[in-house]
Formats: sequence, C-alpha cells, structure tokens
Amino acid sequence: MRRPVITLTTDFGLSDHFVGTMKGVILGICPEARIVDISHEVGAFAITEGAFLLAQAYRYFPRGTVHVVVVDPGVGTARRPILAEAADQYFVAPDNGVLSMIYLREKHKVRWVRSEKYFLKPVSRTFHGRDIFAPVGAHMARGAAPAKFGKLITDYMRLNFEKPVRTARRGWTGAILKIDRFGNLITNLPAADFPDLEARAFELSVGLETVGTFARNYAERGPGELFVIVGSSGYLEVSASQTSAAKMLGCGVGAPVELRIL
Repeated sequence: MRRPVITLTTDFGLSDHFVGTMKGVILGICPEARIVDISHEVGAFAITEGAFLLAQAYRYFPRGTVHVVVVDPGVGTARRPILAEAADQYFVAPDNGVLSMIYLREKHKVRWVRSEKYFLKPVSRTFHGRDIFAPVGAHMARGAAPAKFGKLITDYMRLNFEKPVRTARRGWTGAILKIDRFGNLITNLPAADFPDLEARAFELSVGLETVGTFARNYAERGPGELFVIVGSSGYLEVSASQTSAAKMLGCGVGAPVELRIL
C-alpha cells in the first residue's frame, strides 16, 4: 500500500521546537507517514498568506493527502478546529478562513472536529498544532473515517480576499496576496482575466507608483525597472529586475492595487 502523505503549513518558523514536535506527534500515531513541509515561513498570524501558499501547492499532491494547516491567531479561543474534504484530499485547520481559497476552487464538505478522543491530552491553550491538528491529521492518514471526527457544518468562515472588485468599465481594485522571497508582489488579479494585457496600454497602481510596463520574463527589463508579469501562481505580479519590488515600493501583504486598462 502507498504510504500516506501529510503536509504541514504553519507560521512557526524553524528556530523553535514547534514543527519538530508536530512531526513527532504525527509519527507516533502514523509511523508510516511521509511528511512534506509546504512552508513554515508564513508571516506570523498571516491567514491570507497561509491560504495562498496552500492553494498553490495542494493540487500537486496525490489523492488522499492530508494537509495540516496551523496559522492560528485565535488559538485557545472559541474558534473551531475543522476538517475539510475537497479535491479527493483532506484539510485540517482552524476555522479562521485559512481554507478560503480551497472553498472557492473546489467542491467541498466541512466538519467541526469535536471528537476529543483524537486529541492529545491535556490540550494546551496555546499549542493546538501539537494537541489537536497534528493528531487529527495523523489519524486521518491512518484511515479514520471523516464522519468520526464530527458533524458537517455550513457556517464555516470564508474570506473574500482572492477576488478583485470591478470599479469601472475598465478598472479593477485588488490587493497584494503574497510577497515572495525575491520581493515580487503577487496580486489577486487573475492573469486569465486579462489575457491580452501584454498588447494593451494599462496602468497598475501600487503604493505611490504606477506601473505600465509588461514583461514576459524577469530578464526582459533592465536592472531596477518595475514591470508587471504573469507569475507561476496564475496571478499578475509587480516585479523589478534583479531587485525587490516590495522594497522599492514599500508595500506589504494586503496593500491595495488598482488596474486600469487604457
């Protein structure tokens, strides 16, 4: 039989024990699991960024993969742990909107995880990654039926940060979803919605700057020149050749962008 796959996406970083401890919990319950790190460098409490990274990765994993997501500023509060089924995969996460992009893209079912027999005891008020999400993910990987964890719910939290808003006949307002390690600003403007942008006159405003240059690759423009490019994520990005567009523009995740087709 194929070994089960469990992925981890957190904002824990790698300087503390948190990620290693979660892996230990998983392996103690499901020793045959293959654990894959999607990222542990999600910005602290950055739900939007965690949602984006997960949405970029999940489709490349095999059927039955269990994705454990812990970006959880509400740990210890009344927010619910949930188990979502989508795309023939499973997602274990806090009910804070971090699965919103999955909900938008896939048919899905969501359960409120209430069966405490799958938790580690005692449950800490500050480390549910260890005591709830990791063990639930591990039991899922071992083959526990989703219905055993809790009943289906429909009032789970959904955020709408992925969709830009049309503000004029040829104008859209969006936001920065992610800044990658190269300083590229990944917007929530789907490139597929603007297939002829390369051939059109346009203005993309971000921060105090307006960018009106398109590039097909990162080397097409001169050093330090700002441009718009279609990134591998499928969204429009604002980039700068051989430097960080984020530093040049002084923008962060959530900053607004405005696209105008001239």
